[in-house]
Amino acid sequence: MAIEVRGGRELNVLRLGGAAENLLLHCTLARSEALVPLAQTLPGGSVLMDLLGHGKSAEWDGQGDYQSANAAAALDLCDGPMHIIGHSFGATVALRLALDHPDRVKRLTLIEPVYFALATNAAAQADHIGRFTPIHAAYTAGDLQEAARLFHSDWGGGSWDAMPPHTQAGFARRMPLIMAGTPSIQDDIHDAAGRLSQLQMPVCLIRGELSVPIVPAIHAGICAAVPQARDHVVPNAGHMVPLTHVAQVAQIIASEA
Repeated sequence: MAIEVRGGRELNVLRLGGAAENLLLHCTLARSEALVPLAQTLPGGSVLMDLLGHGKSAEWDGQGDYQSANAAAALDLCDGPMHIIGHSFGATVALRLALDHPDRVKRLTLIEPVYFALATNAAAQADHIGRFTPIHAAYTAGDLQEAARLFHSDWGGGSWDAMPPHTQAGFARRMPLIMAGTPSIQDDIHDAAGRLSQLQMPVCLIRGELSVPIVPAIHAGICAAVPQARDHVVPNAGHMVPLTHVAQVAQIIASEA
């Protein structure tokens, strides 16, 4: 991996294989190495970056919108039309790239995109609000450790108590970045919902069978607006499906090629 200055930002970038045909964007609280096993299954070279405030990339400066800052950084890594693959918040960044710069996106794979505003199912939205209310309460009270623990229970992988203290502390320290995504993914300040029908490239959606109800509702919202979108479910998988079920996710991506 190497630090590259892109758009005035220092990004930690990993390049695999030859000429980059794929760009992979990880979830919040993780780093680019999490998607290396998946990247290694893809045809062509791949480029992966640590999101701002993650891994060895620069901290987010707090200016503007967090999703937009990451989308701008990712755009600088697209030298031409690429297959953009994103997981969770990284998938919302990938979707923004496709909406704002369709000329740079040859193909779009969204793995559990947490673009909550795109879910039109009222029951799923209510469930989502119910799950996030105690997270927001802990965060507002300044208890980042508890906020991170609660967040991890729905969106993480493995047991919180089994993680070493330094990993727990790292998750807690980055909880402000989770909250920084709210204007984009919950409030939809960029009108993603109103622009979905503009997407013309192939769109592949992948989710785990065991994910929380808002995830299939988001996928359904995207499929309703994007006729060419295809929704795939990985049995016995949760939100971290691109890490826990690499072979199945790779097979789905290959089947959509």
